[in-house]
Amino acid sequence: MPPPTPESLLKEVFGYPQFRGFQREVIETVLAGQDALVLMPTGGGKSLTYQIPALLRQGVGIVISPLIALMQDQVAALDELGVRAAFLNSTLSAGAAAVIERRLRDGQLDLVYIAPERLMTDRTQRLLADLAAADGIALFAVDEAHCVSQWGHDFRPEYGQLSVLREAFPAVPRIALTATADVPTRREIVARLLVEAREFVASFDRPNIRYRIVEKNDPRRQLVDFIRSEHAGEAGIVYCLARNTVDEVALHLGAHGIAALPYHAGLDAAVRAANQARFLREDGLVMVATIAFGMGIDKPDVRFVAHLDMPKSIEGYFQETGRAGRDGAPAQAWMTYGLADVVQQRRLIELSEADANYKRLSSGKLDAMLGLAETGACRRVRLLAYFGEASEACGNCDNCLEPPELWDATEAARKLLSCIYRCERASGFSFAATHVIDVLRGKQTEKTRKFGHEALSTFGIGADLSEAEWRLLLRQLVALDLVAVDHETFNVLHLTEASRPVLKGEQRIELRRHVAKPARGKRKAPAAPATGGVDAPLFEQLRAWRAEIAREHGVPAYVVFHDETLRAIAAARPRSLGDLRDISGVGEKKLARYGEALVELVRNT
Repeated sequence: MPPPTPESLLKEVFGYPQFRGFQREVIETVLAGQDALVLMPTGGGKSLTYQIPALLRQGVGIVISPLIALMQDQVAALDELGVRAAFLNSTLSAGAAAVIERRLRDGQLDLVYIAPERLMTDRTQRLLADLAAADGIALFAVDEAHCVSQWGHDFRPEYGQLSVLREAFPAVPRIALTATADVPTRREIVARLLVEAREFVASFDRPNIRYRIVEKNDPRRQLVDFIRSEHAGEAGIVYCLARNTVDEVALHLGAHGIAALPYHAGLDAAVRAANQARFLREDGLVMVATIAFGMGIDKPDVRFVAHLDMPKSIEGYFQETGRAGRDGAPAQAWMTYGLADVVQQRRLIELSEADANYKRLSSGKLDAMLGLAETGACRRVRLLAYFGEASEACGNCDNCLEPPELWDATEAARKLLSCIYRCERASGFSFAATHVIDVLRGKQTEKTRKFGHEALSTFGIGADLSEAEWRLLLRQLVALDLVAVDHETFNVLHLTEASRPVLKGEQRIELRRHVAKPARGKRKAPAAPATGGVDAPLFEQLRAWRAEIAREHGVPAYVVFHDETLRAIAAARPRSLGDLRDISGVGEKKLARYGEALVELVRNT
């Protein structure tokens, strides 16, 4: 029998007919003993780039992952493929860990997943040293490698210690993998973990995801309407900034007939684990969570990711929205956004105990996120440009599908800035948005009379715009950092240094116009997964069969087979094991384990 090759393992073990993108190049790099940095979007097939070299090189592949709660599922998925895998983390008893260590020493494992905290213990370091001395380590794979960067969106201090791998095991190749990292983060990953590494950066585009950002107006009602009208009965993730909001939104969705579970660090660990397990294993659940949830989530059929609060950076937004549509089928990234989001995020930066450099970088990342939220152009173009990737209008974001009306807001902006300035100058102190807008619109109130602001030259000069239009403009000026909101003093408004060129008429401002849209029926959701040629009753029978197998094995359904594979089976209707072998996603181990049952099911349906 000829020795295995990357192609033979891809087909026989993993069941795929060919590599995608630069997977083959990465594998060749690691097989040659060279370090690699791999950036691929979520669902792009990163795991194959270290799993196949681990099976081909001598020794065991050591995978460092921060995802203790998900290691069991990752190992279960490999077991389904016939790959000898295990994990070492704090969930194991001393006896169970000793069994894994013994199997490691005896060469009985192909891949071992280890939490970074466990990796750094003296016991594990001695174990690795013994394995390396016997040429028993095939490679080190550092998953979610962006966690190493102190400027990244998900910094983990324990990741900073992983430079020990380079120092203690220089002969063992290292592969660092992440779904999102800007250029500074990439540099830091290489500097801390790798030596003379080849860098592989895939397109950041997820064309199956539709991006939509809506003006925040009763966000919980908006969320319920969105889910009911476009994703009823489908799996999704809703992100909120605060823990108490997570709990309240989960209850709110439940009260409106939407099955939802909460997840945040304030919940008991057992409750978090149980909720995560249910989300992964059951169909149609919505997880309401803080950003503590989601890294490494492999559930392929998440049809939407919603944000009720704006993320603090494009990296975070991209990482979180990337958990939708991992199966390649249409999905949505939906977000509500308002002035409070801008104020809250700027406040978090100002109140942080970080140094000035970190605050400056954080402000820059926030400005980029605000630019994405406020742009009137294609959101995908703006998103990809942040990662240095040029693109053309996508035709699949809200701005492409329903182009916003843009207007020259220079004069209106000057009126608003001037009114803020004159109110403060006349009274000796500043005012919040409601009063400034009342003055602009010439609204006589007890407050305008009390401070004599009816006599200001700006009183009534903005009567041509509605209160909603002025609030939208104010939010946009805050996003542009022309106006600052003092959250410590009743949210009063101040002009920033950047407002001077606008006030002097030296800078033009073009913004999206607020247009009150008439109420309408159900919005058209992204097209459902293509079903051309698929036997729909057979597909549902296959899903039911898969659910039963998954329950028996105690694993998520997608660990058995992805929907994409079931659709291919339902379309091809294989009548023999030979026919089934040609289906993408059916490797030799799964063919032997499930082949007869699948062929029988096809024949009888």
